[in-house]
Amino acid sequence: MAAIRLVPRGKVATYGAVARAAGYPGAARRVAWVLHRSFGLPWQRIVGAEGEIKLRADSAIEQRLRLEAEGVRFRGRRVDMKQHEFKFPAPRRSRMAKQKSVAGGPRRARRV
Repeated sequence: MAAIRLVPRGKVATYGAVARAAGYPGAARRVAWVLHRSFGLPWQRIVGAEGEIKLRADSAIEQRLRLEAEGVRFRGRRVDMKQHEFKFPAPRRSRMAKQKSVAGGPRRARRV
């Protein structure tokens, strides 16, 4: 949920980008589940791949209106991702991880 709160007004992120930023790559559906069951999150700022609104009917209209009120522009039915996509900061690597990547090359398989 912390990754969702990082997305500022006027910007959007995809479900997949939020999952990666939270440390769960490939868990885009879980992000959708969290948004569906949580209160107080800026749910309107999370969209599908390529800026597509994934919600249906009245919810889709509400999401678009909320985004437009924040200054987000659309190209047809999709958010203009070139202008409004939020890029999460790269995760920091721990000192231990840096040492392992410098010290060790490719690892060999163990013999059994």
